[in-house]
Amino acid sequence: MLPPPSLKARKGRGAVSNLQGRYELQARAGFDDGWGLADEAGPAAGEEGAAAWQTRVSDEQARTILTRNASPDLPFNVSLNPYRGCEHGCIYCFARPTHSYLGLSPGLDFESRIYAKVNAPELLRRELARASYLPEPIALGVNTDAYQPCERERQLTRRVLEVLHECDHPVALITKSSLIERDIDLLAPMAEKRLAAVAVTVTTLDPAIARTLEPRAAAPARRLRTIRTLTEAGIPVGVSIAPIIPFVTEPEIEQLLEAVRDAGAIHAHYVVLRLPWEVSPLFQQWLEAHFPERAQRVMNRVREMRGGKDYDSAFGARMQGEGVWADLIRQRFEKAVHRLGLHGKGGRFKQLDCTQFRRPLVVPPLGSKAKGGNAGQLDLF
Repeated sequence: MLPPPSLKARKGRGAVSNLQGRYELQARAGFDDGWGLADEAGPAAGEEGAAAWQTRVSDEQARTILTRNASPDLPFNVSLNPYRGCEHGCIYCFARPTHSYLGLSPGLDFESRIYAKVNAPELLRRELARASYLPEPIALGVNTDAYQPCERERQLTRRVLEVLHECDHPVALITKSSLIERDIDLLAPMAEKRLAAVAVTVTTLDPAIARTLEPRAAAPARRLRTIRTLTEAGIPVGVSIAPIIPFVTEPEIEQLLEAVRDAGAIHAHYVVLRLPWEVSPLFQQWLEAHFPERAQRVMNRVREMRGGKDYDSAFGARMQGEGVWADLIRQRFEKAVHRLGLHGKGGRFKQLDCTQFRRPLVVPPLGSKAKGGNAGQLDLF
């Protein structure tokens, strides 16, 4: 018997449904009336509405651009995200629930309805020019990948880096995309002055798993090549093994670490699978669609590491879990890291230098670019 349409995997997409956000006032449930089973190859068998999930990138005028946190689990205090939503479509992405704030789904909407903060470079320039601003490393691309596909055309990340380069401001980037190689001309001279470091996320070496887990991110082999390219350019590269998914990517821990070491990475850290809010049902749907034979086993192990729950948001536990199985993963990871010489968790932030910072000399009025040649013209309307 075919799975219901809501659990039909869509080529090039991570989520298998457009699950409602938690702030919706009305609940809707799909119902299979049998018509879709008559022709498995036809639209009703799961391809209906395929055009609805084509990627749409909308402009957004952000009010602020730097986000600050006080989490003891994170090695940085300040982050910048040029985009909302992410076309990479990683099913485990902890940022998916943020689309609920927009009245959109954390499922297919999150990876197909992208918002570009078109004024990000201008906002950053104004922020750095403030007399009260104190420099500290900015983490670029934490919530959503700053090098997702639309960056090729939009180039917001590149323009943000140009501002940081001009001001000798330290930055640490994290990505799954080979597009970061485009900006080596900015990152290499910054790295030479201890102003730039990069982390590449590598979740699995299995391309078949990656195609469903992270459908529009760079293939595992391509990410390893990116690590090598950045390293050869003199840019320090760490690796984030995140998330570790029991019985899916967890068996690869040692193999992954050896591969990234051979590619040139200098340190590594990991995060155990996190399932906050809507990520939990979305991930379980993904399991049923792609790994039905082990879905229950995976979730049982996740709950064993989360005190019987799908997720525990407590500081100190949310990143690595608790209990026997979490401790086993920790021991495996630490032993492999020490054996391979990949020490220095969080080192990419500690090595960055904030003392070279200089404020931007030119700070155009906010919005002046959009007004163009009429910037000085008064308008009654």
